[in-house]
Amino acid sequence: MERLKHFGFILLTLTCFSTTALAIEGESAEQEELIRAARLDPYTVNPGDVLSISVWKEADLQAEVLVRPDGFFTFPLAGDVEAVGRTVDEIRISITEKLARYIPDTVVTVSTLQIGGNRVFVIGQVNRPGDFLVNPRVDVMQALALAGGMTPFADVNDITILRRKGHVRMAIPFRYSDLERGKSLEQNIILQPGDVVVVP
Repeated sequence: MERLKHFGFILLTLTCFSTTALAIEGESAEQEELIRAARLDPYTVNPGDVLSISVWKEADLQAEVLVRPDGFFTFPLAGDVEAVGRTVDEIRISITEKLARYIPDTVVTVSTLQIGGNRVFVIGQVNRPGDFLVNPRVDVMQALALAGGMTPFADVNDITILRRKGHVRMAIPFRYSDLERGKSLEQNIILQPGDVVVVP
């Protein structure tokens, strides 16, 4: 009988340990998922950004360049280089390939000096309409806060986000009162550079 009691105690202890281990494993997986969701994507260059470019051991190939509205910049020997929508590492690879015909074993360094093109715009019935430099990103609610919130005359359920992708234009609806009640949270999208939040 004593042996059975001892066996039962061991079995109960193992069961509790397994349950606790599963709970900890579940929490760990949930935490990893939250960390993955919060991780930022690499920054991609926008028109108006300023980049610093240098080629190792080449004093004449050091420059600060402004990304033009067409998405390109000009660099000696490389000519026009596409920048918009690319990371600095992708730009570095592009310059390296262009210079390879002139300078073998080229070592190129590219860094971002000024993020001037990463802007969103808030207009209409807000207290401080204008353009806002965002670093690295903001959602609709944060943009409205940057604009000082909405005036008493704002139609909070008829807000629109205007977005342009190439030649395609989109109008994305946003109902503020839904988010106030904790509903339709998917509306609170991350804004992209150039987005315009219109508050009628």
